[in-house]
Amino acid sequence: MRDHQQSVIFRILAVGLLFVAAVSDAQPIKRSDGIGGVVQVGDEAPNFMLRDLTGNMRSLSQFRGKVVLLNFWATWCGPCRVEMPAMEQLYRTLPRGEFEILAVSTDSQGAAVTRPFQKQMGFTFPILHDSEYRVGLAYGARSIPVTFMVDRHGIVRQKIFGARDWDSLEARDLIHILMKS
Repeated sequence: MRDHQQSVIFRILAVGLLFVAAVSDAQPIKRSDGIGGVVQVGDEAPNFMLRDLTGNMRSLSQFRGKVVLLNFWATWCGPCRVEMPAMEQLYRTLPRGEFEILAVSTDSQGAAVTRPFQKQMGFTFPILHDSEYRVGLAYGARSIPVTFMVDRHGIVRQKIFGARDWDSLEARDLIHILMKS
């Protein structure tokens, strides 16, 4: 029994070390699926395909021509929960033809936890699922919340760490500037 417990502990530690190595700043992540590295301001935003709450596949490229607020978050993240009502307010007031929010959940349980959260909070913006955190890591989202502002041409114009008041005058000004370009 003792050997089994030690084996389980060793496996847990090994997986933890692999995770730490994968997200360390020492090396950018290289992927064979075309998504790789750490996304910087001025880079083209890597395309991805993720499922939404209805099970439909959504890609970043389908929103080309719109300004996209790409937010990585999780239901267990306190700062994420604080900023999301302001994101909803912003989403309800800006035109769909020019602006979109893609809220990428990193919850490993997927829709089982995000669907009740979305209903409880009354969010209407799309929630996508990155349960394996592949897209988040490819973007270099090593902490959450983190937001990438993507312009109409698919270029990352801002990388914002931490929670923000997305309904503030400053946030609205940034989005309106991007919508005009």
